[in-house]
Amino acid sequence: MPSDTPLLGKDASVSHLNDRIAGNALSRPGRGWLFGFAVSFALLILLQFCVVWLFTKGVGIWGIQIPVAWGFAIINFVWWIGIGHAGTFISAILLLLHQDWRTSINRFTEAMTLFAVACAGLFPLLHLGRPQYFYWLIPYPDTMNLWPQFRSPLVWDFFAVSTYATVSLLFWFLGLVPDLATLRDTAKPRWKQRLYGIFALGWRNSARHWEHYKRVYLVLATLAAPLVISVHSIVGLDFAYANLPGWHSTIFPPYFVAGAIYSGFAMVLTLCIPLRRFHRLHDYITDAHLDKMAKVLLLTGLIVCYGYLSEMFMAWYSGETIERYMAANRLGGAAAVSFWALIVCNCLSPQFLWFRKVRQSPFILFILSLVINLGMWLERYVIVVTSLERDFLPSSWQGFKPTFWDYATLAGTFGLFFTLLFLFVRSLPVISMSEMREFIHEKKKEDAS
Repeated sequence: MPSDTPLLGKDASVSHLNDRIAGNALSRPGRGWLFGFAVSFALLILLQFCVVWLFTKGVGIWGIQIPVAWGFAIINFVWWIGIGHAGTFISAILLLLHQDWRTSINRFTEAMTLFAVACAGLFPLLHLGRPQYFYWLIPYPDTMNLWPQFRSPLVWDFFAVSTYATVSLLFWFLGLVPDLATLRDTAKPRWKQRLYGIFALGWRNSARHWEHYKRVYLVLATLAAPLVISVHSIVGLDFAYANLPGWHSTIFPPYFVAGAIYSGFAMVLTLCIPLRRFHRLHDYITDAHLDKMAKVLLLTGLIVCYGYLSEMFMAWYSGETIERYMAANRLGGAAAVSFWALIVCNCLSPQFLWFRKVRQSPFILFILSLVINLGMWLERYVIVVTSLERDFLPSSWQGFKPTFWDYATLAGTFGLFFTLLFLFVRSLPVISMSEMREFIHEKKKEDAS
């Protein structure tokens, strides 16, 4: 595919790929990695302390109360689930659409998906109040013949998230098998050879292995692609199902899906740019990859902006007093600061991506990705909190004030996410070597012809 900016650098080759990618996974960690891992692990310890204190004292340590029974826990749940959508979109949908540029970024985005889903899955359990009974959400044949309430959004979330996590894990692991065999054959210590050999599942690079691998990989991609739409649609229905101002809207499922891909690609850029810089992957993650991810970011950002306009228009067009008050409260009331901050972050800042120089500037893209991630978190905050603060009964209106434990739990999930990410970077290939080898060979054939 001809392009002004190639998808491979001038030094990209199979031997260089093996030295660079496998070498990063097998070499000793440097000081930068140790420092980053230490900070992440410290935040993970903070998360563990917060969870223990929560189980000891109860959910009252958070800022939730009546009428704001949903607080940071649900905000963070929706945000982290959204972060995890880009990985499956890149791996499954772009694979089915034969987009070659996904090859350089699909491996670490799949890992990002798993780690984000792990963070998201914590919050509904912690928000239960009695997490020791979480298994009541599972339809198991108990002696009292009691089944979960399938009209409950909590049960929908359980099935949606567990299915998404299972398929994403299988898809990620299957793609790793050929690379694990490469690490098995490359590693020097005997214990590493055995460990990688166990997870390589006896891969010998035979034609029969490749035939079965390609077939199963395509089947899993076909299964994973609808999950990009369904999972966050169900999360959107959690809100749309409730008869509350600002929630009861049919636009929420597609609006949430677009927002999930939007925030997910922002996080991909947030992780991709430092990874490209510190691991010297410029030959495999080129400016063309940054340009294409920025274009997807711009497209989904425009869809999200359309969702904001549609939401405000329907609040006016419906003629409902409570809906109009909700819109006025966001535009100029108690929620105005958060609302206009998210408009600046999510609608105005992405407009810089119309310019090619911005799309291919790693520094500016990194800053924009951080701004968009903040804006998407603020969007979830505005959706959850403002509708609950001002419900149908004015006598019960009350503001929401997050506590130290709300912020500490959120910071702790960043510790979990980045701890897993640092471990992944040091133990497994961050780029799919098998797919990249195939891509390099195809590009050489095209150049020769």
